[in-house]
Amino acid sequence: MTLAFHTPHPLTGEYKPVTERFREVVASAVLAEELGFDGFAFGERHERPFLSSSPPVVLSHIAALTSKIKLFTAVTTLSLLDPVRAFEDYSTLDHLSGGRLELMIGKGNGTAQAELFHVTESDQWDRNKEGYELFRRLWHDDKVTWSGRFRPPLENAEVLPRPLRPRIRIWHGSATSRESVDLAARYGDPVFSANVTNPVEPYAELIRYYRERWEFYGHAPADALVGAGSAGYYGAKTSQEAIRTYRPIFDARIALFTSRGLDPVFHTLEDAIERSSILVGSPSQIIEKIHRYHERLGHEVMHLSAEADGLTDAQHRASLELFQRDVAPVLRKEIPSRPLSNGGLS
Repeated sequence: MTLAFHTPHPLTGEYKPVTERFREVVASAVLAEELGFDGFAFGERHERPFLSSSPPVVLSHIAALTSKIKLFTAVTTLSLLDPVRAFEDYSTLDHLSGGRLELMIGKGNGTAQAELFHVTESDQWDRNKEGYELFRRLWHDDKVTWSGRFRPPLENAEVLPRPLRPRIRIWHGSATSRESVDLAARYGDPVFSANVTNPVEPYAELIRYYRERWEFYGHAPADALVGAGSAGYYGAKTSQEAIRTYRPIFDARIALFTSRGLDPVFHTLEDAIERSSILVGSPSQIIEKIHRYHERLGHEVMHLSAEADGLTDAQHRASLELFQRDVAPVLRKEIPSRPLSNGGLS
């Protein structure tokens, strides 16, 4: 997964040109398919320091250069978008990708992007819910009659192109919001926990609430599906090598945070390894930690950073190769998961 950060290199302070950053994002998706990862996720943000304002464009370009890997949005900010226009974009992408789209929605965050789209803190959840319910209708029904608060009504409207698949899985991305997971549970949709900023406890509590609401709405408990993030990844043959390589990157990131007046939750790499979702260490350590988080979240899908984040290209590739060779096979065996596949929207 990437949000296409456009920030200085944590060690050199260098800013890369915007065009080069987009090329790196696309290259990371191609590499992910080459190495056998199941999916590639591109986020949506509309403010600094991100370059991820147009996921349908980026994912369509990636779709043209790949053939197997699932293409996630992470997330599509329906609280900011006209759901009719969002449907047109993603229905088109469904065709161009050969049905590889895995849509993830959320309200988004950030003051600047809310101001750009005239969304307020008091109405963002209502916009997200209304936008999602209309989006579902548009995907499912050939013609839609509808009215709501935040866009003009539709009368027997036909919105084209009709999607390749009449049903798709739609994830709901959330860090802390009960509104988001309640919406997911109501419609029988999976959730994806952001799980990157704090210790596991608040995320585990949110997933517990999701499963509670899932049963409240009459769904079978075994059908609930959860994904979760990670706050960084670097794997090496030994923990000593992994920590030695990753420490300057982590320390530089902390220094950047504090220089901006922010107080990081985890001040040392050792603390982050112990209490956060960051995955830094040997394969056995990474496997153990993922199991530990799985005990709290019950997740079947997880994301790693798709970009080097201060590592050299060679270090980044070697780390991803190690994950696929020494970590992923063990996880797939010990934590059975449902495949990323069609279905889920009813």
